[in-house]
Amino acid sequence: MFHDLILLLGILAVTAGFSLAFLSQRYWFARACFSCVSLATVLVCARLEICGAHSAAGMAHRDARSVAHASGDDRADCHKRHCAELARHDFPRVLVDAFLRPVDVEFDLFVPIHQDNCRRGLAVAAPALQIFGCVAHFGGVETVNHSRRYFFHAAGVLAGAVPFVSAAYGFIGERLRFQVREVEIRIANLPPALDGLHITQLSDIHVGSYMPVAQVRRAVGMANELHGDLVVVTGDFLTGRTDPLEDCITELSRLRAPMGVWGCNGNHEIYAGAEAEAAALFSRFGMKLLRHESAELNWRGSALNLIGVDYQRQRGGDGSRAVMLAGLEPLIRRDVPNILLSHNPNSFPRAAELGIELSLAGHTHGGQVRVEILDHPWSPAEFLTPYVAGLYRRPLLASSNLSDAGVVSLLPTSSLQTPASSTIYVNRGLGTIGAPVRLGVPPEITLLTLRRA
Repeated sequence: MFHDLILLLGILAVTAGFSLAFLSQRYWFARACFSCVSLATVLVCARLEICGAHSAAGMAHRDARSVAHASGDDRADCHKRHCAELARHDFPRVLVDAFLRPVDVEFDLFVPIHQDNCRRGLAVAAPALQIFGCVAHFGGVETVNHSRRYFFHAAGVLAGAVPFVSAAYGFIGERLRFQVREVEIRIANLPPALDGLHITQLSDIHVGSYMPVAQVRRAVGMANELHGDLVVVTGDFLTGRTDPLEDCITELSRLRAPMGVWGCNGNHEIYAGAEAEAAALFSRFGMKLLRHESAELNWRGSALNLIGVDYQRQRGGDGSRAVMLAGLEPLIRRDVPNILLSHNPNSFPRAAELGIELSLAGHTHGGQVRVEILDHPWSPAEFLTPYVAGLYRRPLLASSNLSDAGVVSLLPTSSLQTPASSTIYVNRGLGTIGAPVRLGVPPEITLLTLRRA
């Protein structure tokens, strides 16, 4: 009874699947169903016949075994006589038997387990299999809508091609299409002499296989054409240990600005163990990599305080939450504007709390991919930080525990800002990490212009 119930439930499930296929006029599915039904019918019928054959063979086997005990014949002779018994049946039965029969199983034990169940199962299954085989053959095929079939076929091909075409475009089209962004940033209490100061920012170069040195040279040339008064490079010069760090910094040494070229380390300098080497190469070429230190810069008789830090980790070695910008208070000045170079934009809440007017960061690459879902832009970088790309502000001196829901994101070219606010600009970077693809987030060279609030 249990075997019959299982078989019946299986038939009902197959019936439901067939019905849905035929009602939706899926031509290919109908043909597949018909083929499966035909095969199932052959197997079930053949199985029933083989069960009968096994029964006869089993009886012959028992007789042969008794004779073997009496006459001394061995097991091999019994097996030959059993095969000869099976050979009298037609081809399908022998073929299916060869596929289904367990090796070295006594048929007098095998037959009682399956024979009756196969007979009862076929009595239930055969009519249903024949009915749905006919429906598959005559109904599903005859009622097919060919135009609908071609539509779904074309739609499937198109849907399958979209990811590959997008990736190819992101690799070939956007990955090295450097874009200049000009952004105005209003700073509270900015001295009049610093109003209009131009800062050129590069970030996340990731020199290597997908960012050749020649492309770094091209980006440097584009940056020099902006004629910035100050140039900053906010980390990630390379990706791994084998990347040509010296070649990258050699190209960066071609940057020109009256107030000099300054930088900070990123997380990939840590991974490559190249923090000290990067600082030494900067120094060799007359530039300065700030490592938890500050420098006073003067422009037209007024000063600003430029601060640089190594990559700020959010977790300590034991997994506990780390204090970002720890020990930075002595480097901050209250008499002049402060500009912080910190690769990780997640240091921004702490920077605003410490009273730093402007932070410049990178790290996110803008997510490398940006899509719009229901008119809402989304980027994978949102899993890592609320500061994905562009301008953001927080109240100056406000607690770093302020919820990110209170952070106002500004458009990249917006000049709106309250007087008492701290601002961060997150550069989208030049290179890539992981997949060498950019979609909706072209590599960026930024020209920042400071304005009085």
